[in-house]
Amino acid sequence: MKTIIIEGKPYEYPQEATYTQVAKEWEKKIGRPVLLIKENNVLRELHHYVMDQAEVELLTITNRDAYKAYQRSLILMMLKAVDAVSGHDERYETFIHFAVGNGLYCTLKDPACVTEDFLQQVQAYMRQLADSGVRIKKTNVSTRHARKLFHERRQYDKEQLFEFRLSSRTNLYELDGYVDYYYGFMLYDTSYLKQFSLQKYENGFVLVYPTFHEPDVLPPFIPDHKLFKVQNDSLAWGRALTIMDVGDLNRQIVQGNGKGLILIQEAYHEKQIAQIAQQIASRPECKFIMIAGPSSSGKTSFSHRLSVQLFGNGINPHPIALDDYFVNREHTPLNEDGSYNFECLEALDIEQFNLDMKRLLSGEKIEMPTFNFKTGKREYKGKTMQLGKEDVLVIEGIHGLNDKLSYSLPQESKFKVYISALTQLSIDEHNRISTNDGRLIRRIVRDARTRGTSAAETIAMWESVRRGEKQYIFPFQETSDVMFNSSLIYELAVLKIYAEPLLFGIPQEAPEFIEAKRLLKFLDYFMPMPADLIPINSLIREFVGGSCFDV
Repeated sequence: MKTIIIEGKPYEYPQEATYTQVAKEWEKKIGRPVLLIKENNVLRELHHYVMDQAEVELLTITNRDAYKAYQRSLILMMLKAVDAVSGHDERYETFIHFAVGNGLYCTLKDPACVTEDFLQQVQAYMRQLADSGVRIKKTNVSTRHARKLFHERRQYDKEQLFEFRLSSRTNLYELDGYVDYYYGFMLYDTSYLKQFSLQKYENGFVLVYPTFHEPDVLPPFIPDHKLFKVQNDSLAWGRALTIMDVGDLNRQIVQGNGKGLILIQEAYHEKQIAQIAQQIASRPECKFIMIAGPSSSGKTSFSHRLSVQLFGNGINPHPIALDDYFVNREHTPLNEDGSYNFECLEALDIEQFNLDMKRLLSGEKIEMPTFNFKTGKREYKGKTMQLGKEDVLVIEGIHGLNDKLSYSLPQESKFKVYISALTQLSIDEHNRISTNDGRLIRRIVRDARTRGTSAAETIAMWESVRRGEKQYIFPFQETSDVMFNSSLIYELAVLKIYAEPLLFGIPQEAPEFIEAKRLLKFLDYFMPMPADLIPINSLIREFVGGSCFDV
């Protein structure tokens, strides 16, 4: 017999037992299916044999890693269904692009093939697979064999991806004869995949699944139309550059085209920022430029570059830090654990902010506050401000798009900008890159450089950061006048050089080790690219250093 430790207690299992047996036994006790195993702080799929004396944690869909495994397995089941229903027709070759609403936006090689009838047939086939509990089999093959296989199947993106990998072995997954590659762990079989639907949308369709915070309910598909347009435009930009996935980017780097790629991408950003400045200039009634976006979107650098473009349009911008309107520390709302909640709207003195902004709008000269973070109090040090005809205020903060912050200001006086790093690149046609991963890697690099924060500390606080974004930023993104995608198509090849040593520094016993290992595997797909050729006003300089702005 083998002994494993679960929740501090020993349990015995036969020598040949796998974690599938353990999962089935514990499912009734937990009340949810066990999707993955954490064994001595390393993730394991359920087909693995039980390890003697291992510390074991049972992961359900309420765990972030298990939730991602659910998504990946659902994609595999959908692709198998598309292949079967279409009769292996090449016109139905499927591409997984980006998140939209509570699902993933997908397209077919021939957009005319996306019909309601076809989607219903695919969904019905997926339901049959889920009800049948078909095994998802994992095989380990030579990378050379994998490249040959994908070449024969005309999946040239995967063939190219493995061309730039040093690993001699590759894991493939097979579902009822359909073989594919996935970045990350998968579920044991299709019986776990109960919640899903397919919804026709724009030129493709959306694979809808439960949200992480409500995994037992399949919510209706509610798209964010403005956000979708920005992401789709970025997809078209990548297509214009012929860089749709990591293999394409790696090819450009090894061919020595990095410099040109950087200059083209930076020119594209500058053009977009200039267009936003021109929109603001065309609306002289706008006096308050409200900028908001999730963590590590490059808001500060964007604000500086927008200000430069505003100057070029004859407008005089003045930065306003919402942090200076924090209430005094003793009045700051508390979290459930008794810690200060600096992210909620009530942490700001909304009344004073509105009073000051209204007076500025009416042409008055006022004294501006400064928040002293050491004493936890707002101070007045004689810094005054008065708005002239060509003056505007550039206000950056997480609540910038929430009208409750600026309730007393006329709508026509506000111009709202939502900024986020919406990664347009994919690993390959079936493995997308999460925008959250791009932002997390940005933040790991920046926090280590500017705050001396370890990668483990940044990872540990990331879930709390994401909760704040979900509550205070994302609900208001569609109210913006414009959206700006701060992602740079080359940036992960640059960030790799800075992030890898920080992530390797996290020991295996640390709670953040699993996430660090996942990010290291992700970065391993990229060829490195030095930051030397990046302009000093680039948004990515906010993270790697060397910016001409005070960031």
